[in-house]
Amino acid sequence: MVKLGVNVDHVATVREARKGASPEPVTAAALAELAGADGIVVHLREDRRHIQDRDVRILREVIQSKLCLEMAPTDEMVRIASRIQPELVSLVPERRAELTTEGGLDVLSSQERLIEVIEGLHTAGIAVALFIDPEANQIKAAQKVAADCVEIHTGAYANAVGEARRGHLNDILESAKLAAGLGLRVNAGHGLDYTNVLPVAGISELEELNIGHSIIARAVLVGMTAAVSEMKSLIQSAGQLS
Repeated sequence: MVKLGVNVDHVATVREARKGASPEPVTAAALAELAGADGIVVHLREDRRHIQDRDVRILREVIQSKLCLEMAPTDEMVRIASRIQPELVSLVPERRAELTTEGGLDVLSSQERLIEVIEGLHTAGIAVALFIDPEANQIKAAQKVAADCVEIHTGAYANAVGEARRGHLNDILESAKLAAGLGLRVNAGHGLDYTNVLPVAGISELEELNIGHSIIARAVLVGMTAAVSEMKSLIQSAGQLS
């Protein structure tokens, strides 16, 4: 059964709009766990636009499931992760001007740097995922640099319609099969919502879907518990059908 990791970044986005104390992403994470989330995901960006260092610190102490820390492959972030000790680090590309992560890491062009970063995180006892586009050459490169896991970028699938969406779904499926065949754990995420998650959740090679914006957007209207429960039920129904 595919697991659900809930990203609470955008609870912090609302908080940072006023630079106040609420809403509290740590509380949102606890509610997500109570509603069935299998893990909590946060992206500590270099510009600290939403999640702050104190959020990651407190989450590490409070949550009962697992913590996935998304981060750029920088020395600063490796130091922070080594201190916080999340169960999983997901290395992602990061540009200051982007509204959200726009694509996967180019593992092929940065293998030397990624080997160094992954070795540092492994030395600290932390498993490492690489957030990559569903492309065979990137998946093979991820294995070459000793990643433990790939997180397949589902943004192109989520943004497409009709036949184009079916093509992107097939890319995700084939990439998941390739990664699993190479001995990598396989997660996926980005842009998944209540209307498009079922086909992806039905891919048997996937271990976990990491979903944030659509859950937080729904939670604004129906509450965190209901929003997470609905998504969890959808993912479980896909597993029963597959």
